[in-house]
Amino acid sequence: MGSLLLRNGRIGPGGPLRHVLVADGRIAAVSDEPPPCDESVDLQGGTVLPGLWDCHVHSVQWAQARLRIDVGAARSAREAVDLVAPHAGGSEAAAVTVGFGFRDALWPDAPDKSLLEAVLPGRAVVLLSNDLHTAWFSPAALAAVGRGGHPTGVLTEQDCYDAVAALPPPPEEELDRRVAEAVTAAAARGVVGVIDFEFADNVTDWARRLRRGRIDARVICSIPRDRLEEAIGRGLRTGDPVAGSGGLLEVGPVKIFSDGSLNTRSAYCEDPYPDTGSHGAPVMSPEELRGVMSLAAAHGVHPAVHAIGDLAVGMALDAFEAVGCPGRIEHAQLVRPADFARFALPGLIAGVQPAHAPDDRDVAERLWPGRTGRAYAYAGLLAAGARLELGSDAPVAPLDPWDAIAAAVARTDDERPPFHPEQGLTLQAALAAAARGRSGLRPGDPADLVVTGRDPAGLDGDGLRRMPVLGTLLGGRWTHRDSI
Repeated sequence: MGSLLLRNGRIGPGGPLRHVLVADGRIAAVSDEPPPCDESVDLQGGTVLPGLWDCHVHSVQWAQARLRIDVGAARSAREAVDLVAPHAGGSEAAAVTVGFGFRDALWPDAPDKSLLEAVLPGRAVVLLSNDLHTAWFSPAALAAVGRGGHPTGVLTEQDCYDAVAALPPPPEEELDRRVAEAVTAAAARGVVGVIDFEFADNVTDWARRLRRGRIDARVICSIPRDRLEEAIGRGLRTGDPVAGSGGLLEVGPVKIFSDGSLNTRSAYCEDPYPDTGSHGAPVMSPEELRGVMSLAAAHGVHPAVHAIGDLAVGMALDAFEAVGCPGRIEHAQLVRPADFARFALPGLIAGVQPAHAPDDRDVAERLWPGRTGRAYAYAGLLAAGARLELGSDAPVAPLDPWDAIAAAVARTDDERPPFHPEQGLTLQAALAAAARGRSGLRPGDPADLVVTGRDPAGLDGDGLRRMPVLGTLLGGRWTHRDSI
């Protein structure tokens, strides 16, 4: 690969026009005068930024959700069924029709298998909630996964995950193609890497995909909790490159659930949910959580603990303090005031998903009344010394880092005023968190870069969401190029 000169690019938001030389997959120089090169590209004032990451995706679910029926606009169970009905096959069709994106916490009626059967008799239909913690099955779909006797067809948490995993998958080669296409689409939005939290043997799956064809992003391959012992036996350690991947694939953390979600009222909270009186529930006891984390840490595997409710977040922090290992707390959607400063633990990362704040604001106001000032509290976490990394939780939100950046800065995605604007991030902080801490272009860094058609400085949330991406480089290789 010869040297590549990116000429006349603005270096960072509001920055000066300079030239960036790329050689051997790395930034070789950032200069005022153009140095000699093998190839030169005039950026015509486009802005050059460190490449962006999505630090929480579910690759297979995102790839399939891109083709699923969108029921996110449904305002009731009946409306969700009406949205999916035109797409459902005949009663004799073998395929399962899948819709995605519903939020039932605000619905006036309850989802039930009888409603699906009344409108779509005999058809195998599954509707997945936006947060992936609830699946609503028709009787035929329940029968297809061996759960024909379920009383409502509405499955949550582990029951949901198990039933969805039992659905007939597409052929492996087709699914790998869909995943690769989804990654290429993400590269067109400036993505150079993802952390994949799919519930699968991600190391094996991504190594196979890379053998089959080009992958346009780096992938950190997480380990599901139920595969931890297997991963230890294979000698997998967080941060190690996956053999034969040319540095594109890396072993990631082990994903451990400590609670559920807000919409299902299973997030573990100090205060009860107003409509049920329940506090949610932990997935495991504090002792069990510490035990799993200790086992992982003893074998070089970092924990990534899913914690949404404030008691779950506190329990995760207790465990990290007790075990003394690096790792991640994923989501951290509600945090007790005394727990903010605890995020400054060395080696601890808060993996947050800013698009959830405007998406969930109505549900949060209803189910966490009086507490939303410390919900999705990114500015509070940052001020307390937390290291933030942004993600989407795709397909819960689109795999588009500009959507996350816009939500982090503007705290709204519609005409309403910002949702607790005091918890918004500055543009510089949001860009750094979307680039895994990179905030400038330094010689020697990997040439994982994005070129934008507009200067992000001064743009509002809508402008950031609509950011034109002119080019994306991964190790100096174009994974997306448009108009430059």
